[in-house]
This record gives sequence, C-alpha cells and structure tokens, in this order.
Amino acid sequence: MEDTKKDGRYGRIYKQLSELVKKSNNASARMATIIAVLHHKMDYFYWTGFYLLDDGKMTVNMYQGSVACQILEKDVGVCWAAYNQNKTLVVDDVHAFPGHIACDSRSNSEIVVPFKNNAGEIIGVLDIDSKEKASFSEVDARWLEKILDLVWS
Repeated sequence: MEDTKKDGRYGRIYKQLSELVKKSNNASARMATIIAVLHHKMDYFYWTGFYLLDDGKMTVNMYQGSVACQILEKDVGVCWAAYNQNKTLVVDDVHAFPGHIACDSRSNSEIVVPFKNNAGEIIGVLDIDSKEKASFSEVDARWLEKILDLVWS
C-alpha cells in the first residue's frame, strides 16, 4: 500500500480508536481493541500483537494471527532489538535480519514499536508482521507510535 493511502487509512483508524478506547480505562481492554482494529483494517498486517516483559522474559500477550512464539529468546530478533534500542524498527526482509526469530515462516517483513507505560518505561513491544517484503514504512511507524499512546490516554 502506498504511503498516501496508508496515511489516510491510519487517520480514520486513529479517529475510530480514539472513540473506542474511551469506553474503558482498562489497559488490557484498550490493547485488545487496538490489536483487533489494526489487524482487520490494515490488509497487509499478517500478525499483530504485543510482547510484554514478564519477569525479564519477552512473552506473547494479546494478538491476532497465527500461533505465536510464547517466549522470545533474550536479546535475539527484531522485538528485542527494538526494545534494547528504544526505537521503532522497520525491517523490509526479516530473513536478512541477524538473529531473526521465525515464529511463522510466512512472515517476510516486520515493524516493532516499543510499548511504554505511563511513566515512560518500556514494558514490551507492538509487533506486526506481513507476508510481503517491504510492507512497512515511516508512515506506519509514526501512526503506530501515536496509536500506542491511546492505551494510557
């Protein structure tokens, strides 16, 4: 999907999510709603979910898509790289990423956004995979970072 089309779709999704998350102050409910809307409105999203730190382990949380790796090996793969670097990572070809963890071999590109709590501490990541290579861009990064802020708004 080209960036101008993405930008418009994300704008509509953001507006929809802004209204939906007002219905509950529960962070888990908000996270689940965000995942469901993103997964079903963005046709190139193949796997959409959260990995959260649990006793120092990056553990799968709510998601939509095929069965996920339950725990990601520490400091390996895109999720840990985004966490350790404290920045959103866009990977055009996951098979070329050093140490990529292949939970599902059908995934070919990925975006991972650090997920922070109200205090600004990273508590996990939003991980989104696509079956196509080079599916994600800075437009995805910008909007997904903004959408994650809705969990705590």
